[in-house]
Amino acid sequence: MLIQLWDKIKEALVSVLPVSSIVLILSFTPLVNLGTNEIIMFVICAIVLIIGIALFNLGADMAMTPMGEKVGSSLTKTKKVSIMVAVAFVMGLLITIAEPDLSVLASQVSSVLSANTLIYSIGLGVGLFLVLSVLKIVFKKDLSMMLMFFYMLMFAVSCVVITNGNGRFLALSYDSGGVTTGPITVPFIMALGVGIASTIGGRNSKENSFGLIALCSIGPILTVLLLGMGIDSSKLVVNPSPSDYSIALTLSENANVILHELLIKSKEVLIALALIVVFFLVIQFIFIKLPKKKLLQIFIGIGYTFVGLVLFLTAASVGYLPIGYQMGNQLASHGESLVIIFGFILGLVVVLAEPAVHVLTKQVEEITTGGVSKKAMLVALSIGVGISLGLSMIRIVFDFSILYYIIPGYFISLGLSFFVPKMYTAIAFDSGGVASGPLTSSFILPFAIGTCAAIAPGTVLENAFGIVAMVAMTPLITIQLLGFKSVISKKAKEKILMKRIIDANDEQIINFM
Repeated sequence: MLIQLWDKIKEALVSVLPVSSIVLILSFTPLVNLGTNEIIMFVICAIVLIIGIALFNLGADMAMTPMGEKVGSSLTKTKKVSIMVAVAFVMGLLITIAEPDLSVLASQVSSVLSANTLIYSIGLGVGLFLVLSVLKIVFKKDLSMMLMFFYMLMFAVSCVVITNGNGRFLALSYDSGGVTTGPITVPFIMALGVGIASTIGGRNSKENSFGLIALCSIGPILTVLLLGMGIDSSKLVVNPSPSDYSIALTLSENANVILHELLIKSKEVLIALALIVVFFLVIQFIFIKLPKKKLLQIFIGIGYTFVGLVLFLTAASVGYLPIGYQMGNQLASHGESLVIIFGFILGLVVVLAEPAVHVLTKQVEEITTGGVSKKAMLVALSIGVGISLGLSMIRIVFDFSILYYIIPGYFISLGLSFFVPKMYTAIAFDSGGVASGPLTSSFILPFAIGTCAAIAPGTVLENAFGIVAMVAMTPLITIQLLGFKSVISKKAKEKILMKRIIDANDEQIINFM
């Protein structure tokens, strides 16, 4: 166990070190002016973040993934679609409501929209689309066609929202699709898909195991867009105060802040995990019936997951959220081009520190038996998120609608799906939701809010929000391009092999003559 934990700590160190190094380097330049207390707090939080990610990843391996796979396979063996549908809806609704990642976004807009209203609307969307995802696997429906239909529906509803004069709601709506697939939701839902697909079998079982995250990201966007139709757009103005993103000045004040945040995050994570555990125990008692030794291992893994997530979310909230805001605000005051450059650089490295990304890349590598390597996935995700943050900063500087990015981006993504292996399409659309995790909400979103507050304070809701949606969109293109490259490489190898066969046959004919 200690060896496994040490391996996870080394992985987490490699993940967190790049983004933390950039912050610390900038803090010693005239571009970003951070106090000694702020730097100390950030370093402490970075260390806590590393420990949190390591414990979470260990817990995901021991508990979250096995639980999801066992639930998926046991429900499929019942051969009762009605039971699968009911369980999928309840699970999607409850897990999403309790997702800590979602509460971060809801708290940022609580001044203009009830946090509970937003959370329950998003939970309903995830529940409905998790049902569709399960039905997709059971009836072996094509993911690309389903994505095409629902994205067209999403764009149509967006046009209606704009026509009704509620265009300010668009960015928040598209962000909601990214934040729902957080560190608690992703391991369980992905493993659920693997469990169902492997039990049903079939020629495309590996391909069918992906796509659940992709579809579950669409549901919240649609439900929040529909919610936006009934809200007076003129009231949707977010004016962040710098005091909301400040670090306390004394050691005792910082200790109180950390303790307070630890209690809040412990409660949030406890509720989220309790819902999953109760749900799992019901299924275990009725269908699975695992031996006590295996159950004990799962409960130990849940303990690791709990501690890891509490540490991660506390560190992100206390240390990374205020530093993100200050970095964006101060860099923008030195020049608009700086935030574009550093937005791209931060995007390249911040995705590496998202806990759920490592769950996804490991699962992809295992299911594809190394066909899609973890390294290739991380590079594609890193480039995609870097581009998305650079483009988001450009949007803040020049003040234009997110639809100028979203519609062409998704059309390109859907277009590529017809030219790459279907597994790459499923992996790509899952990766989009996974890339936009809690560190995006707690560090990158405040960075964008700080930038927007410096450049155009009255446009925070329209321009700063939407960055999570951008992070969720660009990996769809970069990972499918990775698949496109694999297709070209495969054809090139086949061409070389065919040439060698022809040349060998020619030699035999010549020798015979």
